Order: sequence, then C-alpha cells, then structure tokens
Amino acid sequence: MYDYGLSILEQYGLTAKTSSRTRGALLCRTDQGVLIVKEFHGSEKKLKKQQELLLALSESGFHVDSFLENQEGSLISCDRDGIPYTLQRWFEGRECDTRSREDILKSVRSLAGLHKAMKLEPTEDYAEKSLEDEFVRHNQELRKIRKFIRKKSPACPFEKDFLSSVEWFLDQGEKALCMLRESSYHELRQSSLDRGLVCHGDFNQHNVWMLKNTFAVTNFDHWVFDVQMADLYHFMRKILEKYSWDISLAKEMLYAYHRERPITGEEWQNLRVRFTYPEKYWKLSNYYYTHNKAWISEKNAEKLKTLIARKELWETFTAACFSDYPF
Repeated sequence: MYDYGLSILEQYGLTAKTSSRTRGALLCRTDQGVLIVKEFHGSEKKLKKQQELLLALSESGFHVDSFLENQEGSLISCDRDGIPYTLQRWFEGRECDTRSREDILKSVRSLAGLHKAMKLEPTEDYAEKSLEDEFVRHNQELRKIRKFIRKKSPACPFEKDFLSSVEWFLDQGEKALCMLRESSYHELRQSSLDRGLVCHGDFNQHNVWMLKNTFAVTNFDHWVFDVQMADLYHFMRKILEKYSWDISLAKEMLYAYHRERPITGEEWQNLRVRFTYPEKYWKLSNYYYTHNKAWISEKNAEKLKTLIARKELWETFTAACFSDYPF
C-alpha cells in the first residue's frame, strides 16, 4: 500500500501517532510536534539556501516551516521506492480568511516584518528575471494568441471574448511596459539584488496561518532575490480581485505594510507599474493557449468575462490608488 512518504519518519527516529492527507502532503503528529511530509521535486542546492533563510527567520522569532535533518544529516530522505521527501515543522492553526479584514491586515503586517528580516548572501543563481523582460514576453504572447485565434476563427465564447477585448488589454500591457522603462526599476532591482533582499515568491492566503496570538508563514519553495514589492503586489492583487478593487481596503493594506516596513517612492512607483499590467488577463489567455483547446473550461470563460466587465473598475483603481506618493 502506498504510504505517501510515511515510512521516511524512521530515518528521523520518529513515528507518527496519527497521520492524514492534506494539500499535497502528509500531516503527521509526532513526539516533536506537528510535522509535514512532502515529496521533493526541486534543487538540493536551493533547498539548503532555503533552510538557511528559514533558520535565520526562526532565530529572529518568526514561525516558519523549517526542515528537519534525518539521522544522516540530510534534508532529503528517500522512501523504499526511492522517492525523495522532506520533513518540515508545521502548525496548528487556520489559514488567513480573505473575508476578514483583520486577517488580511495581519497578513500584510506579517509580510512587512518578514521582508525586514529576509536577506541572504546574494547570488545570481536565484535572482528573479527582469520584470521588463517578463512584460515584453507576455505582450508578445498575447499577440501570438490573437493571431492564432484570428487565423482559426473564434468558435467558442472564450475565443470571441478574447478577440473583442485583446486590443484594450494589450494597450494596458504596453502602457505598463513604457511606465516601467521610464521608472527607476532597474536601479531598484539591482539594489535589491546587491543587498540580498529575498521575496517569498508565493505569498498568499493559503501560506499565512493564524495561530493563537501570532502567525506563521509557510511554503517558501519559490523564494527568489527580487524587489520585495513583488510579494506585496501578488498578495494585494489576489485579495482586491475578490473585493472588486476596493480602494479603501487597498489603502489600509498599504498603510499597514508601510507602518511596519516603509515603502519608498521608487517602490511605490513599482507597485503602480505592477498593478497597471493586465497580469490576470495574460494568465487566462496563456492557460487557454497552452492547454487543450478542444475543451475550454467554463470556469475560465466566466473568469475572462468577469475580468472584461471590470476592466474600467481596475483601470480607475490603479490611477486613483497610486496617483501620488502619500508617505
């Protein structure tokens, strides 16, 4: 019977009192507390750097999912079938509730606190790619998808909605690219890399845990050296899409972050550029192009329709929220 990595606990001198499946992992209660077993797919070299970051954060008082070493001193353990796993500390709590403003603001403050402490010896190996290169590539991909659908003729609601809206969103993509090129982004990025500033890489409500009187942050697998506003933008965009681009909530989030870790004028401009780019539109379009076009998800078609219906709301939000540097 497949044990989902449970047998690797023997390599740590541990046994599970109870175990249960959770999102992509196995949750175990042991004498060392709650631990989580996950199949490992990444680079061992990067994993060691991740552990260095997590241990430093733990020593600074943060609750994070650091790894345990097995009895041979390794962070990776293979089960009887040779499948590699890791064992991490876990937490008794609940995920951030996106319906709760209190949880949202706690999450933003926790991110700001983490950002002040998240530094490593810089190396080009784990530097995030240039945002300019990303914008250029994504705009090219939107044009490629437009050409593909025009050539085959739109046959479903998703394709028809894409063709009727792509020019407007492409204009926004080009506008964001121009703003980026006119900003101090490259200096900001280079300064971040030189200082070894680290981004979580996937900071969202599923990776923030509310504990009794404190919080924990998990799943640092996508960490990179980058402008830390990337994390703040990622979290805010996910939340604000759910709140129909509520400017008052956005400002609360920005002020909550700024009180803990000041946002500079250059970082403010970088946030404005990121919010100007139609990332969600590109993601939906790219998913369509890279997956089975004979069957297009109704859910994705509905997401695209909603996104198009709210495009002016999103455009107005970005202009109003980031018009002037307020700090």
